[in-house]
Amino acid sequence: MYTYRHTQFGTVNVVIIVAILPLVILPAWLAGAAPLAGMILVFLLGVLALFHSLTVTIDGRDLRISFGIGLIRKRFPLDQIESCQSVRNSWLYGWGIRLTPRGWLYNVSGLEAVELKMKNGKTCRIGTDEPRVLAAALEEALDKLDSTSNASE
Repeated sequence: MYTYRHTQFGTVNVVIIVAILPLVILPAWLAGAAPLAGMILVFLLGVLALFHSLTVTIDGRDLRISFGIGLIRKRFPLDQIESCQSVRNSWLYGWGIRLTPRGWLYNVSGLEAVELKMKNGKTCRIGTDEPRVLAAALEEALDKLDSTSNASE
């Protein structure tokens, strides 16, 4: 049962990789280094498969993120999240998985994100093209979690 599920296409990542493919592979191929060109092609297509999108899912227990084909993923238990808010990242933070001055950033495109404040004091940011919708869904899930834990006490 999902209360939220959204996939953001990584426009920036896809455009950059598609743009550099011919710039890197063609010179290697023309220089007679076909095996090198092939390895570069496989590597860049692998990066494209891994980072072409970011899916964010909220269910009754966890917020989960999954990049591309799903090999790279992370789970945030809802009972470990203290709060969240919509934020805007600096363009200097870039895209992908990065350690920033504001904590870990998981992003495939754009500057908008939702910042999670964890109960252990750490923060992280999840990039999204609909930060207000994600923050509202997460707040609703956290409220439901609080109400069920208070009811059981």
